[in-house]
Amino acid sequence: MKLTWLGHSGFRLEIEQAVILIDPWIMGNPVFPDGRRDDAIKDATHILITHGHGDHTGDTLSIARELKIPVVGIYDLISTWETHQGIQGIGFNKGGTVDLGGAAVTMVNASHSSSIEGNEGPIYAGHESGYMIAGDGHVIYVSGDTDIMADMAWMGEYHQPDIGILSAGGHFTMDMKRAAWAAKKYFDFKTVVPCHYKTFPLLEQSAEALRAGLPGVNVIEPEVMEAITL
Repeated sequence: MKLTWLGHSGFRLEIEQAVILIDPWIMGNPVFPDGRRDDAIKDATHILITHGHGDHTGDTLSIARELKIPVVGIYDLISTWETHQGIQGIGFNKGGTVDLGGAAVTMVNASHSSSIEGNEGPIYAGHESGYMIAGDGHVIYVSGDTDIMADMAWMGEYHQPDIGILSAGGHFTMDMKRAAWAAKKYFDFKTVVPCHYKTFPLLEQSAEALRAGLPGVNVIEPEVMEAITL
Protein backbone atom coordinates (compact mmCIF):
# COMPACT_ATOMS: atom_id res chain seq x y z
CA MET A 1 0.00 0.00 0.00
CA LYS A 2 1.33 3.42 -0.95
CA LEU A 3 0.25 6.86 0.20
CA THR A 4 1.37 10.02 -1.59
CA TRP A 5 0.61 13.52 -0.30
CA LEU A 6 -0.62 15.93 -2.94
CA GLY A 7 -0.35 18.88 -0.56
CA HIS A 8 -2.97 20.34 1.78
CA SER A 9 -5.52 17.53 2.31
CA GLY A 10 -5.01 15.74 -0.98
CA PHE A 11 -3.68 12.20 -1.17
CA ARG A 12 -3.12 9.45 -3.69
CA LEU A 13 -3.82 6.09 -2.03
CA GLU A 14 -2.82 2.89 -3.78
CA ILE A 15 -4.67 0.10 -1.96
CA GLU A 16 -5.90 -3.33 -3.07
CA GLN A 17 -6.79 -2.92 -6.77
CA ALA A 18 -7.70 0.75 -6.40
CA VAL A 19 -5.87 4.04 -6.86
CA ILE A 20 -7.96 6.53 -4.92
CA LEU A 21 -7.46 10.29 -5.14
CA ILE A 22 -8.63 11.85 -1.88
CA ASP A 23 -9.64 15.53 -1.99
CA PRO A 24 -7.47 16.30 -5.03
CA TRP A 25 -6.73 20.03 -5.15
CA ILE A 26 -3.85 20.37 -7.60
CA MET A 27 -4.21 23.42 -9.86
CA GLY A 28 -3.80 26.52 -7.72
CA ASN A 29 -2.48 24.57 -4.75
CA PRO A 30 0.56 26.65 -3.69
CA VAL A 31 2.53 23.64 -2.43
CA PHE A 32 1.91 21.32 -5.38
CA PRO A 33 4.93 21.20 -7.74
CA ASP A 34 4.56 22.39 -11.31
CA GLY A 35 4.48 19.68 -13.93
CA ARG A 36 3.52 16.80 -11.63
CA ARG A 37 -0.24 16.65 -12.26
CA ASP A 38 -0.01 13.69 -14.64
CA ASP A 39 2.05 11.75 -12.10
CA ALA A 40 -0.46 12.49 -9.36
CA ILE A 41 -3.50 11.25 -11.25
CA LYS A 42 -1.93 8.42 -13.29
CA ASP A 43 -4.06 5.24 -13.29
CA ALA A 44 -6.51 6.65 -10.72
CA THR A 45 -9.64 4.56 -10.37
CA HIS A 46 -11.76 6.67 -7.98
CA ILE A 47 -11.95 10.13 -6.42
CA LEU A 48 -13.02 10.29 -2.77
CA ILE A 49 -14.34 13.61 -1.44
CA THR A 50 -14.74 14.54 2.24
CA HIS A 51 -16.76 17.74 1.72
CA GLY A 52 -17.55 20.49 -0.76
CA HIS A 53 -15.04 23.25 0.02
CA GLY A 54 -12.90 24.29 -2.93
CA ASP A 55 -9.59 23.37 -1.29
CA HIS A 56 -10.86 19.76 -1.24
CA THR A 57 -12.91 19.47 -4.43
CA GLY A 58 -10.53 21.58 -6.55
CA ASP A 59 -9.66 19.33 -9.51
CA THR A 60 -12.33 16.69 -8.91
CA LEU A 61 -14.60 17.38 -11.85
CA SER A 62 -11.83 17.87 -14.41
CA ILE A 63 -10.06 14.65 -13.36
CA ALA A 64 -13.32 12.69 -13.29
CA ARG A 65 -14.13 13.76 -16.84
CA GLU A 66 -10.60 13.27 -18.14
CA LEU A 67 -10.12 9.77 -16.71
CA LYS A 68 -13.80 8.77 -16.79
CA ILE A 69 -13.72 7.61 -13.18
CA PRO A 70 -16.39 7.91 -10.47
CA VAL A 71 -16.47 10.50 -7.72
CA VAL A 72 -17.37 9.01 -4.34
CA GLY A 73 -18.84 10.89 -1.39
CA ILE A 74 -21.89 12.24 0.40
CA TYR A 75 -25.09 11.59 -1.56
CA ASP A 76 -26.27 15.22 -1.72
CA LEU A 77 -23.12 16.55 -3.40
CA ILE A 78 -22.52 13.54 -5.64
CA SER A 79 -26.09 13.41 -6.95
CA THR A 80 -25.96 17.16 -7.70
CA TRP A 81 -22.75 16.70 -9.69
CA GLU A 82 -24.17 13.69 -11.54
CA THR A 83 -27.21 15.75 -12.56
CA HIS A 84 -25.53 19.05 -13.39
CA GLN A 85 -21.91 18.19 -14.17
CA GLY A 86 -22.33 14.94 -16.07
CA ILE A 87 -19.85 12.89 -14.04
CA GLN A 88 -20.10 9.31 -12.77
CA GLY A 89 -20.80 9.15 -9.08
CA ILE A 90 -21.11 6.81 -6.12
CA GLY A 91 -23.18 8.67 -3.57
CA PHE A 92 -23.73 7.24 -0.10
CA ASN A 93 -24.06 8.41 3.48
CA LYS A 94 -22.71 8.02 6.99
CA GLY A 95 -22.62 4.41 8.14
CA GLY A 96 -22.60 3.16 4.55
CA THR A 97 -19.76 1.14 3.08
CA VAL A 98 -18.76 0.92 -0.60
CA ASP A 99 -16.27 -1.38 -2.29
CA LEU A 100 -13.64 0.54 -4.26
CA GLY A 101 -11.46 -1.98 -6.05
CA GLY A 102 -11.37 -4.31 -3.08
CA ALA A 103 -10.97 -1.56 -0.45
CA ALA A 104 -13.93 -1.20 1.92
CA VAL A 105 -14.66 2.50 2.42
CA THR A 106 -17.04 3.44 5.24
CA MET A 107 -18.29 7.00 5.69
CA VAL A 108 -18.12 8.34 9.26
CA ASN A 109 -18.88 11.63 10.91
CA ALA A 110 -16.78 14.79 10.94
CA SER A 111 -17.37 18.17 12.58
CA HIS A 112 -16.86 21.03 10.12
CA SER A 113 -19.04 22.55 7.35
CA SER A 114 -19.58 21.89 3.67
CA SER A 115 -20.54 24.11 0.76
CA ILE A 116 -19.73 24.87 -2.85
CA GLU A 117 -19.53 28.32 -4.39
CA GLY A 118 -22.65 29.71 -6.03
CA ASN A 119 -23.46 32.92 -7.86
CA GLU A 120 -25.01 34.41 -4.75
CA GLY A 121 -22.81 32.86 -2.09
CA PRO A 122 -22.18 29.40 -0.64
CA ILE A 123 -24.54 26.55 -1.51
CA TYR A 124 -25.17 23.63 0.83
CA ALA A 125 -23.20 20.57 -0.29
CA GLY A 126 -24.29 17.82 2.09
CA HIS A 127 -22.62 17.02 5.38
CA GLU A 128 -18.88 16.93 5.90
CA SER A 129 -17.49 13.44 6.46
CA GLY A 130 -14.50 11.27 7.23
CA TYR A 131 -13.74 7.73 6.09
CA MET A 132 -12.50 4.40 7.38
CA ILE A 133 -10.68 2.63 4.55
CA ALA A 134 -9.93 -1.08 5.06
CA GLY A 135 -7.58 -2.96 2.77
CA ASP A 136 -4.13 -4.55 2.44
CA GLY A 137 -4.23 -5.55 6.10
CA HIS A 138 -4.77 -2.02 7.40
CA VAL A 139 -7.60 0.29 8.42
CA ILE A 140 -6.97 3.95 7.63
CA TYR A 141 -8.93 6.73 9.29
CA VAL A 142 -9.17 9.76 7.02
CA SER A 143 -10.50 12.42 9.36
CA GLY A 144 -11.46 15.00 6.76
CA ASP A 145 -11.69 18.54 8.11
CA THR A 146 -12.78 18.19 11.71
CA ASP A 147 -12.32 19.16 15.32
CA ILE A 148 -12.20 16.68 18.17
CA MET A 149 -15.59 15.03 18.61
CA ALA A 150 -17.03 12.45 20.96
CA ASP A 151 -17.87 10.22 17.97
CA MET A 152 -14.17 9.44 17.75
CA ALA A 153 -14.60 7.18 20.80
CA TRP A 154 -16.91 4.66 19.12
CA MET A 155 -15.21 5.11 15.74
CA GLY A 156 -11.87 4.11 17.22
CA GLU A 157 -13.30 1.19 19.16
CA TYR A 158 -15.47 -0.14 16.34
CA HIS A 159 -13.19 0.28 13.32
CA GLN A 160 -9.82 -0.01 15.14
CA PRO A 161 -7.80 1.94 12.58
CA ASP A 162 -4.03 1.54 12.79
CA ILE A 163 -3.26 4.49 10.50
CA GLY A 164 -4.59 8.02 10.98
CA ILE A 165 -4.58 10.75 8.32
CA LEU A 166 -5.52 13.72 10.45
CA SER A 167 -6.36 17.34 9.63
CA ALA A 168 -4.13 19.25 12.02
CA GLY A 169 -3.36 22.72 10.72
CA GLY A 170 -5.51 24.71 13.12
CA HIS A 171 -7.80 27.71 12.41
CA PHE A 172 -10.22 25.66 10.28
CA THR A 173 -9.62 22.26 11.91
CA MET A 174 -7.87 20.69 14.87
CA ASP A 175 -4.34 21.96 15.42
CA MET A 176 -1.41 19.65 16.12
CA LYS A 177 -1.93 19.56 19.88
CA ARG A 178 -5.64 18.84 19.58
CA ALA A 179 -5.02 16.16 16.95
CA ALA A 180 -2.45 14.51 19.20
CA TRP A 181 -4.88 14.59 22.14
CA ALA A 182 -7.65 13.04 20.03
CA ALA A 183 -5.34 10.37 18.63
CA LYS A 184 -4.12 9.40 22.11
CA LYS A 185 -7.57 9.55 23.73
CA TYR A 186 -9.68 7.72 21.16
CA PHE A 187 -7.41 5.65 18.91
CA ASP A 188 -4.54 3.19 18.95
CA PHE A 189 -2.70 4.33 15.85
CA LYS A 190 0.61 2.83 14.88
CA THR A 191 1.15 5.52 12.23
CA VAL A 192 -0.18 9.09 11.94
CA VAL A 193 0.14 11.37 8.93
CA PRO A 194 -0.91 15.03 9.38
CA CYS A 195 -2.50 17.12 6.65
CA HIS A 196 -4.27 20.45 6.07
CA TYR A 197 -1.11 22.27 7.16
CA LYS A 198 1.83 24.15 5.58
CA THR A 199 -0.35 25.35 2.69
CA PHE A 200 -0.78 28.92 3.92
CA PRO A 201 0.92 31.01 6.64
CA LEU A 202 -2.37 30.91 8.57
CA LEU A 203 -1.91 27.17 9.16
CA GLU A 204 0.62 25.30 11.26
CA GLN A 205 3.93 24.73 9.51
CA SER A 206 5.33 21.83 11.53
CA ALA A 207 4.04 18.59 13.03
CA GLU A 208 6.45 18.72 15.96
CA ALA A 209 3.65 19.23 18.50
CA LEU A 210 1.82 16.22 17.06
CA ARG A 211 4.94 14.08 17.33
CA ALA A 212 5.62 15.28 20.88
CA GLY A 213 2.08 14.40 21.92
CA LEU A 214 2.23 10.86 20.52
CA PRO A 215 5.26 9.07 21.95
CA GLY A 216 5.63 5.60 20.49
CA VAL A 217 3.57 6.45 17.40
CA ASN A 218 5.22 6.72 14.00
CA VAL A 219 4.33 10.31 13.05
CA ILE A 220 5.27 10.88 9.42
CA GLU A 221 5.52 14.42 8.07
CA PRO A 222 4.84 13.75 4.39
CA GLU A 223 6.64 15.40 1.50
CA VAL A 224 4.55 16.41 -1.50
CA MET A 225 4.66 13.77 -4.27
CA GLU A 226 6.95 11.43 -2.32
CA ALA A 227 5.28 8.03 -1.84
CA ILE A 228 5.11 6.46 1.62
CA THR A 229 4.93 2.66 1.77
CA LEU A 230 2.69 1.48 4.61
